[in-house]
Amino acid sequence: MSSNTPFKIALVGNPNLGKTTLFNRLCGLNQRTGNYPGVTIDKKKGFLKSGDKNVEVIDLPGINSLFPSSKDEELVVDYLLNTENAEYPNKIVLIVSALNLKRNLYLFEQIRDINIPIVLAINMADLAEKRGVFIAEKALEKELGVPVVKISAKKGTGVDALIGRCMETSVIEERAPSYIEEEELAVLEKYSAKEGLANNYIGLLKLTTAAKSEATQEFITENNLNVRKWKTNASILRYKRINSYLDKVLTVDKSKASDFTTKLDRVLLHPVFGYVIFIGVLLVIFQAIFWLADFPMGWIETAFEWLQSAASAGLPEGYFSRLITEGLIPGIGGVVIFVPQITILLFLFSLLEESGYMSRIVYLTDRLMQGFGMSGKSIVPMISGLACAVPAIMAARTIENSRERLITILVTPLLTCAARIPVYVVVIALIIPDDATVFGIFNAQGISLMGLYLLGVVMTFIVAFVLKYLLKPSYKSYLLMEVPEYLLPGMKNVLIRVWTNVKSFIWNAGKIIVATAVILFVLVTNGGDDFKNTEQYITAQYPTVAADEKNDLIASYQTENSYLGMLGKTIEPAIEPLGYDWKIGIALISSLAAREVFVGTISVIYAVGSEEEMNVRDRLKAEVNPHTGMPAFGLATSISLLLFYAFSLQCMSTVAVTYKETKSVKWTAIQFGYMTVLAYFSALIAYQLLK
Repeated sequence: MSSNTPFKIALVGNPNLGKTTLFNRLCGLNQRTGNYPGVTIDKKKGFLKSGDKNVEVIDLPGINSLFPSSKDEELVVDYLLNTENAEYPNKIVLIVSALNLKRNLYLFEQIRDINIPIVLAINMADLAEKRGVFIAEKALEKELGVPVVKISAKKGTGVDALIGRCMETSVIEERAPSYIEEEELAVLEKYSAKEGLANNYIGLLKLTTAAKSEATQEFITENNLNVRKWKTNASILRYKRINSYLDKVLTVDKSKASDFTTKLDRVLLHPVFGYVIFIGVLLVIFQAIFWLADFPMGWIETAFEWLQSAASAGLPEGYFSRLITEGLIPGIGGVVIFVPQITILLFLFSLLEESGYMSRIVYLTDRLMQGFGMSGKSIVPMISGLACAVPAIMAARTIENSRERLITILVTPLLTCAARIPVYVVVIALIIPDDATVFGIFNAQGISLMGLYLLGVVMTFIVAFVLKYLLKPSYKSYLLMEVPEYLLPGMKNVLIRVWTNVKSFIWNAGKIIVATAVILFVLVTNGGDDFKNTEQYITAQYPTVAADEKNDLIASYQTENSYLGMLGKTIEPAIEPLGYDWKIGIALISSLAAREVFVGTISVIYAVGSEEEMNVRDRLKAEVNPHTGMPAFGLATSISLLLFYAFSLQCMSTVAVTYKETKSVKWTAIQFGYMTVLAYFSALIAYQLLK
């Protein structure tokens, strides 16, 4: 190795074991550390000095085994097997958790047989001892035949010793296989020799990978190999070897556990109280959404009313001025007003995630999720779906079982995302007064919002239960994950995450709303002959009406006979049984782009032709159905609308990402179809019962 060539160390380990924290400690880089599996999605590099040597440290994505089940794991396996790669490491630091040594040693046993020099770093050893878990470091080093160092990545203890052991000269040789039955070894040796592979274990990995070459597939067929059985047996034999030495190096005495995390977990992971506490946490969050957002929403509402009034007074009369005052300002303001509530929701959920509580929810709900055809890992994308279904569906990649991943993708959009909040808040305000309470304590609007979230959760489980029996399992999966210790949330990480998500919401929604507002305004301010001859028609029909009332009649008639009104009238027969008029129908269609566009559309439709500067909630309260003379947004219509938006899949981005993740037109169509049918008939039944 040239003196200028850095000594390369690769950090490898299961997800959520402190790899990124150790990377920061070694290299001094500001790399984000998360508390749930899958946070490291690509390899990262850093540099340090050890004596006179330059050392390059590579932080690889977390993996559970060398049998890859995700893109992240494929990246790591390809990296470890490609010895010709210029970035191939001189040594691997394999990080294991002292709290879950047996499972972590499974990955060690696999990597050991690739014959790369390894240093085993046992992280959180100090915390393990507080939990009554004791590891004999020297005895383990003797059993494994590689250097073993106890460290605390968080505190930095043992890190200097780890660097020192990494810089030692070491040679690692091939050992007797502990991953294949003796009678099958000859076939594996034949394949390895044919492919010119460095050792037999690399041959087994290539035989069992999903992405097989044509030659490998021919070899499997010619020799009638059951590679799935080989993979299963390899895991069994690995754990058999681990068990042969584990009792010699590991002592567990839970009676000596004294740490805060263990004590708190006895309550938060209780099979009964754990769920009660989780529901209580959600109740606090939804109460906070209304309580904390009340003042900033009022300020935004007042600001947009002032802006609309100032624009009306300051701009010259004309079509372009009306586009701004009756189209863009109401459309954008109708959605921006809900940014405080969305921000608070994202902030509170980020606090829970950073504290380590979300990982407990994964563990707590695993058995429940298994009963509905999913796993505890499904709760991570599902909770992410409370912000946005698009990244939530993408997060399902971390679920190894294809059936559980598909069910999770299909049901996640039923959970209430942040884009539904503007619709919910507006409609809830139409039927529940701001000062209404439950038991004189809880805000009734907050309880209603939580009820809609829980309704989405209940329907998610119902649909998942049905899919469980429609999709037959190919194998049973088990939840494997590390549960981190509780931490005080890092406010920098929380604020960056919230800002990123809110900025994305404003930018993405803003682009759609501006485009939608312009299109709607053009359609609602233009029409055929009836539209152009409105004033003559109203004058002839109502010759004695007062000037103000005449202007209202003209505005109403023009809107109804505009191109937009004609489109709305066309679809009105299909939605009238749900309690919707053509104006609501237009809002439903426009919200196919994004759910929050519903509010912007309603704001534009009701603002066009109006002389008053009013916020969207006041406009809707004042709206009257011309056919019935009753409020257009009465109890029956409002409940119907809430149910429709609770269950409908009206975001085209979600449709696109479902297709991208499933690579299936069939499942994408099934998802859109079942949600549309569920939304329509739920809204229909509710309206017909309540009207």
